[in-house]
Amino acid sequence: MRAAYSPRYGAADTIEVRELPRPVPAAGELLVRVHAAAVSAADTMIRRGTPLYGRFFLGLLRPRQAIPGTGFAGVVEALGEGVTSIRTGTAVFGETTLGFAAQAEYLTIPADGVVLPKPDDVSFAEAAVACDGAVTSLCLLEDNAGLCPGERLLVNGAAGAQGVAAVQIGKRLGAHVTAVASEGNHDFVTALGADAVIDYNARDFATGGERWDVIHDTVGTRRFGDVRVALAEGGRYVSGVLSLGLLSSMLWTGRVGSRRALFSATGLKPAPELRERLERVAGMLVDGSLRLPIERQYRLTDIARAHRHIDGGHKRGNLVIDMIEALDRENQKIATRSVASEHLDAHERAGEHDMANKTPGQVARRL
Repeated sequence: MRAAYSPRYGAADTIEVRELPRPVPAAGELLVRVHAAAVSAADTMIRRGTPLYGRFFLGLLRPRQAIPGTGFAGVVEALGEGVTSIRTGTAVFGETTLGFAAQAEYLTIPADGVVLPKPDDVSFAEAAVACDGAVTSLCLLEDNAGLCPGERLLVNGAAGAQGVAAVQIGKRLGAHVTAVASEGNHDFVTALGADAVIDYNARDFATGGERWDVIHDTVGTRRFGDVRVALAEGGRYVSGVLSLGLLSSMLWTGRVGSRRALFSATGLKPAPELRERLERVAGMLVDGSLRLPIERQYRLTDIARAHRHIDGGHKRGNLVIDMIEALDRENQKIATRSVASEHLDAHERAGEHDMANKTPGQVARRL
């Protein structure tokens, strides 16, 4: 099978596509032929090996798991021993969490892991990106920040994958939502439900005198100490991007004052808890209360381009690796070359037969 492969930490060009053995499902596992895989900002951070302390978990000198990616959607191709809860041919989606390896033509995942049947009304591409932004935002806003109806929520990085989900989930939880985004994305985030929009190039939300009950920093670009003044009494700053500064803020705000800094690593939550959140996100996608815009779809061979686009810092919504269509296109090229080769062989054989039936003089004249 073909897979994205990150042999070392570095720039986008370090990631490549390799031919690797197809995984074999162990007892209790599913083999999934991947149709679509999400590409996220977290993938690019892991590729770079940043922050540096993260390498203690990911691999000191190189990524311990060389195939990146966690969000996927595809079709169950084979079952490991003892799996009875699902059938082959079932369309599924989910998250490999710390197993990574989603950006490949095939992956294995525990049948009782973070994997669910894909709703018929949800595309493979939408399903693949459901965990990265939507499940993460749901956990951070509901579980960690405890966002309540009527509260004021500010989403920093509102046009990104996690941001677009946070805006919509915040509205679903009954909050007044302010989105922070560039001027070019104002209409985009407003259409997703934002009540107000702040252009970060025009003014700093932390110094304008407004107060919010929850500040959700989806991109980790604002330190708690800098935005603390923009939190109301009892306000909460929450982010899924851990830094040493945030860790320090969490320690002291838990003891001093009413404003708190919060962090949660969604991928470390127990599989049953994540499946429940994913079921809720799937329900929102089906009833239309949640949309997960996809800015671009790439072939697997263009994985480095996807990483460069994210590194540029202006991604709108989600990026997806379109595995199955890219594979089908490649197979079609191979089939076309094969047919052309067969046609040429037949033509040459006909020519050889024609030459064999001619006299030496006729052959000489033809040549």
